Order: sequence, then C-alpha cells, then structure tokens
Amino acid sequence: MNTRFRLVILVFAVIALAYCVVSGYYYTCVYILGLIGYMVWSQYRDGTVFLATQAFHKQDYEKTKRLLSEIKNPDHLRKGRRNFYEFMIGNIALKDNNIEEAEYHFQLASRLPWRKDNEKAMVLINLANINLRKKEYDRTEVYLGVVEKLKLTERQKDIVQKIKSETEKHKN
Repeated sequence: MNTRFRLVILVFAVIALAYCVVSGYYYTCVYILGLIGYMVWSQYRDGTVFLATQAFHKQDYEKTKRLLSEIKNPDHLRKGRRNFYEFMIGNIALKDNNIEEAEYHFQLASRLPWRKDNEKAMVLINLANINLRKKEYDRTEVYLGVVEKLKLTERQKDIVQKIKSETEKHKN
C-alpha cells in the first residue's frame, strides 16, 4: 500500500471508531484500534518498499524513485525492507551516473542481512563494478573475493568473470 491509500484507510477507520464509540460497540472499537495500529506500524516499518520493488522489477525507475521518496526516514524500516531500499536507491543513483551516491547506498546494503546469497552477491558485484569504474582495482578484487564465497547464479558468475578480466587487463 502506498502512503495515500493508508491515509484513506486511516480516515475511514477513525470515522468508524467514532461511530462505534458513540453507538456503544466497544468490542468493535478494539478491532478498529488494532487496524489503525497496524496501518501506522506498517507505514513506519515497511513503507512503500514492496511496491517500489515491483516497479523496479518492471524497470519502471521513475515510479520506483517516486515510491521510495515517500519514505521519510529509511532508518526506521525493518532490516528485511531496508536492504532492498538501499539496493534500489543505489541502482537508481548508478543509472543517473551518480557513482559516489550509488557506492554509499550499496555499502549500506552490503552491511544488512540478505536471505539469499545471490541477492547479497548482486550488491557486492555492483560495488566491484563501481570500483572498477573508479580504477580502484585493489578494492575491486576484494569485493570479487567476497563474492566468490557466495552461491552465485550462472549470470552472476559470468559478470564476475568479466569484471575479473577487466581488472587484470587494467592492472597489468
């Protein structure tokens, strides 16, 4: 749910709560208060990251950027949401050719927990690629060393090999 939809639900819930209090439906008030609490909690802890992830997978980067901009304080997101938030922000910055900002967000994402090795590997591959662009070949090799310890997909293995060959070519 996006912020606007959550706000609409909250308005209707407050109206229903007022009606239930006036009418004496106190048990229903408890359920409505639970709904209000959940809506506030989910906005605070989940934000619009899930919707942004769906837009990101469809390669709709403008919608992704708009949905992520609704999150005012990403420090409050759950770790399971924050890692994807930082990954998507890093990719958008990389797409906008803002290398320093992209590296910052990928660094943050690399420190957060990931469920799957190949998800964490994508973050580290992006960091290796950024350092290859910046001609910091020692850091590129360090990231690739960490990536090789993870379980990779075939596509990721190909990307790692390309980055390694580029690093070797420029290093010599």
